[in-house]
Amino acid sequence: MRAIAIKAFGGSEQLELMDLPRPVPEPDEVLIEVRYAAVNAVDWKIREGMLQGYATHAFPLVLGWDAAGTVADMGAMVSGFNAGDQVYTSCPKPVIQHGCYAEYVAAKRDVIAPMPENLSFAEAAAIPLVALTAWQSLFDFAGLEAGQTVLVHAGAGGVGSLAIQLAKQAGATVLTTASAANHDYVLALGADHAIDYRATDFVDAVRTLRPDGVQIVLDTVGGEVQERSFKVLTSGGVLVSIVSPPDENLAHEHGLKAGLVYYQGNGAQLQKITEMLEAGTLKPPAVREMPLGEAAQALEASKGGHVQGKIVLKVR
Repeated sequence: MRAIAIKAFGGSEQLELMDLPRPVPEPDEVLIEVRYAAVNAVDWKIREGMLQGYATHAFPLVLGWDAAGTVADMGAMVSGFNAGDQVYTSCPKPVIQHGCYAEYVAAKRDVIAPMPENLSFAEAAAIPLVALTAWQSLFDFAGLEAGQTVLVHAGAGGVGSLAIQLAKQAGATVLTTASAANHDYVLALGADHAIDYRATDFVDAVRTLRPDGVQIVLDTVGGEVQERSFKVLTSGGVLVSIVSPPDENLAHEHGLKAGLVYYQGNGAQLQKITEMLEAGTLKPPAVREMPLGEAAQALEASKGGHVQGKIVLKVR
């Protein structure tokens, strides 16, 4: 099968279009014939070896954790799916090697869900990792409740696009940072206020809008932005990051809960997201399609930031 893989960590020059063996599903796995695979920030971080301290890697390493396609085969223990079913998944594995930038990927039954009937394969591929990350950050970690106010950093990005919508559906007021060019986009997703981080100090802007602060900050940026985000939270508030662990001393000093969420594949949560997408209460992020052979350019665009929504690779 065709796949985009690397034989060593490094830059874009490491990516190769390879011919690799088609995976054979384990008893509890489903083999998916991939139509589209999504590009996520974790992909270029894996390529550069930035996750070596967190997981075991093996080469040749096929990148990609999100896929939408059809069921090609399944293990003996799998039920609930039939050959040809349209499905989507985000399938991180204990050993990073067999990813989704390939014509086939095998994934555990419990991280797969039927694809939303109203989405294309390209739109569906853009959903799993970012939607699950937003869900697990806002609800599982931060305990978001109706009536709270949330600041979502980089609301035009993949995770931000879904976080804005999920927070609004939960009855929260949503503030978000975004460049001026993306304000119409994030407001259309449901954000109540868009803050131009290039022209305005977001701390001052949030304090003007919410003098007492916000209950939750979703940090998708890290660095100085993460550190300064402590200043906009109410006492007892929550800073949840998907980039790097927040400073425990700062959290204690401000009387806050803070932590890093490293998302997990979850078919049950993905099924709930499917239902919201089919009901029209959740919309897929903006999608930019690129061919599988342009994976290197796609990863560089992702690494550069400022991508509105998601980039997806057309595999078939």
